[in-house]
Amino acid sequence: MKTAVKKTDIGVIVGRFQVHELHEGHHDLITSVMQQHDKVIVFLGVSPAKNTKNNPLDFKPRELMIRESYPNITIMPIYDVNNDVEWSKKLDEKIREVFSIGTVTLYGSRDGFIPHYKGNFPTVELEATFKISGSEIRKGLSNSVISHKHYRHGLIAASYDRYPTTFTTVDAAILDDKGNILLARKKNDPKDRWRLIGGFVDANQDDNMEEAVKREVMEETNSLGVGEPVYVGSSKIDDWRYRNEQDGIMTTLFIIPYLFGKPEAKDDIDDLKWFGLDAVLEHQKGYLIVDEHEVLINLLKAYLNKTQKKQGE
Repeated sequence: MKTAVKKTDIGVIVGRFQVHELHEGHHDLITSVMQQHDKVIVFLGVSPAKNTKNNPLDFKPRELMIRESYPNITIMPIYDVNNDVEWSKKLDEKIREVFSIGTVTLYGSRDGFIPHYKGNFPTVELEATFKISGSEIRKGLSNSVISHKHYRHGLIAASYDRYPTTFTTVDAAILDDKGNILLARKKNDPKDRWRLIGGFVDANQDDNMEEAVKREVMEETNSLGVGEPVYVGSSKIDDWRYRNEQDGIMTTLFIIPYLFGKPEAKDDIDDLKWFGLDAVLEHQKGYLIVDEHEVLINLLKAYLNKTQKKQGE
């Protein structure tokens, strides 16, 4: 990695280094900057979103990784903010916290921080000698399991070093004009227990909850013809999978009018069946709902009673 730049007192590297070990490209970057400057600072970008695929490592493990090869280098965190001007101002301030005087040059890649930097120091875009993708490295690592205590140690530590997660789901009360509701049964549900159709919101596919619930209905009923969703309410779900965990499920319930078609069980649904709505709402014998969806039936009943009361006024 050769750079033809005017020599300054301080060289600053800003990067992510989100890998398990420094690769040739990282070493080339750091050593080339160290050759140009007597004083070097490495700033590691820190995301507010913890333990994601793009940012799996917090500041400390990356600092230790770099320090293994470069024990005397200055390494500091720089936290992401949603404003380039503010972020650049904070970076400039941190540089002066370490070295209060001296000329400065900032180094980065084409896809790194340089397009977002609005600060006071000159930047140099480095052309990588080694074309190595951190994303591809992380993807490859995700497919491997290592039989070593340090590997298990890391997995356990990562599970604690994150915020509790609320998984977002949607559920559909599909109602026809004859007073029936369509219920589903999954393969592992008891034979006499039924549930509403629904599933997890997909942040990569769904732009909103309404879109998510329509997608779930299509996937689980073989594209049954339905109308537009009507919001009923939301509730925490006592899902058995998360009862002893810090994470949990929050769902949004919609009424969706049935229009046409024959429902066919698809995806993870084993059976679909129409039931009398009144019998389900009153929890009559033979109309048993899985425990975690009892709260949704009660939510639906309260909504319908309130709607009927308003219509009667």
